[in-house]
Amino acid sequence: MSDSIVIIPTYNEKENIEKMIRTVFALPKALHILVIDDGSPDGTGQIVKGLQTEFQDKLYLVERTGKLGLGTAYIAGFKWVLEREYQFVFEMDADFSHPVDKLINLYEACAKEGADVAIGSRYVGNVVNVVNWPIGRVLMSYYASKYVQFITGLKVADTTAGFVCYRREVLETMEFDKIRFKGYAFQIEMKFTAYKCGFILREIPIVFVNRVEGTSKMNGGIFSEALFGVIKLKLGSWFRNYPQKKQH
Repeated sequence: MSDSIVIIPTYNEKENIEKMIRTVFALPKALHILVIDDGSPDGTGQIVKGLQTEFQDKLYLVERTGKLGLGTAYIAGFKWVLEREYQFVFEMDADFSHPVDKLINLYEACAKEGADVAIGSRYVGNVVNVVNWPIGRVLMSYYASKYVQFITGLKVADTTAGFVCYRREVLETMEFDKIRFKGYAFQIEMKFTAYKCGFILREIPIVFVNRVEGTSKMNGGIFSEALFGVIKLKLGSWFRNYPQKKQH
């Protein structure tokens, strides 16, 4: 049994998913994996099912009927995990943009170093650690994070990061029915909510590598959701009481 599980949302990741699963299971720390597949027409879900016999009791799959958004995939995953005994819950992409070995660093930050939320950050210390992105996208992402920091007051450089470890208590405290965003703004909302609930967020530097296989899910709608959603998030927080971290 492992105390930790990695949630990987997928849509058309057949080029990456088997290699990703094997890479996570090869790490020196025992981790389980939960794949949330949004009805990938390329057969991603079938590949995972085929691997479940090899990785019994540590590889799990939730299949959904359509492309329902990143945020709802993670919330479905969080609810699944909270029905079980896991103490540390990770978010990670299937496309190897996140360095898999850094899962260990995120775990240690939460398990041993006092963080409640550990974030694999591309932008720690004003350094941009991104490989293979066009310069326009790097600048857009970097300044979007600066904008989010400015509006929300979050002391997190990489607010849209999708490589995260949560202590169980963080997810138990959050009210998932009040999480509004579906796309990349979901990542901002999760961090902002954890911060408002009194949890400790810590960034761990990583190098982010743009996907080699498969196609990116980024589009203009996702960006505008983040841009305008952040203002709504901040305004809404003035009229909301957030449940607070329990003092141990």
